[in-house]
Amino acid sequence: MLTEERRQKILHLLDRHKIVKSQDLVNLLNASESTIRRDLQDLENDGLLERIHGGAKKGQLLGFEQAMSEKTLKNVHEKHKIAQIAAELINDEDVIYLDAGSTTLEMIPYLQGKKITIVTNSVKHAASLVDLQLPTIILGGIIKLSTNAVLGSSVIEQLKDFHFNKAFMGMNGVHVERGFTTPDPEEAAVKRLAMAHSEESFVLVDQSKFNQLSFTFVAPLEAATIVTECCPSEYAEQYRERTTIKEAIQ
Repeated sequence: MLTEERRQKILHLLDRHKIVKSQDLVNLLNASESTIRRDLQDLENDGLLERIHGGAKKGQLLGFEQAMSEKTLKNVHEKHKIAQIAAELINDEDVIYLDAGSTTLEMIPYLQGKKITIVTNSVKHAASLVDLQLPTIILGGIIKLSTNAVLGSSVIEQLKDFHFNKAFMGMNGVHVERGFTTPDPEEAAVKRLAMAHSEESFVLVDQSKFNQLSFTFVAPLEAATIVTECCPSEYAEQYRERTTIKEAIQ
């Protein structure tokens, strides 16, 4: 196996399992211990993982955020399930806040025909909502090109005047102790205020976001119900002690 191919496989395993053992890599990749040790060292030097005793774990880039075009291609099946169960929580005549994010974007087809009003800070979301002839208010401000989110002081000022029945939020990290987090402080401020002005808040995340931490704190776990396709069993009890979890897969 070529060096680059072997290292890509290591990174793929880390994406799936978060932690890998050196001996498991030796067996799976049919490589010597010295080769695996060298691979892990070079990948750590490149900032792609963090070596630990007996193996490696996925490095957390606290301030990194993928572009919207990349997010929409990840975990698509899971996001559809999450979006469907989230849309079922909406009643006619609700005024809802729909946060920028790839999972909240998947909710939009399930909103067709509902008698609701939607407020959003996403240019992409607003365009899709208008295509379905849904009453929509888009917040005005500076557009963050990578995520299509509208941010800035003008968004904050507008949100201060609004109140919602339900807020549906995207989030980058869900952590038992650190709560909900996201890389961008400006996005965090918008998310935090929208949740504070909502009677109920729902954070839509697939299971890869659990036990993950990003740069900026948004809210404690108690501030929102988590909607996910499936909460990882190893974390479920800890999270359920602090908040409600709605799972698409029972």
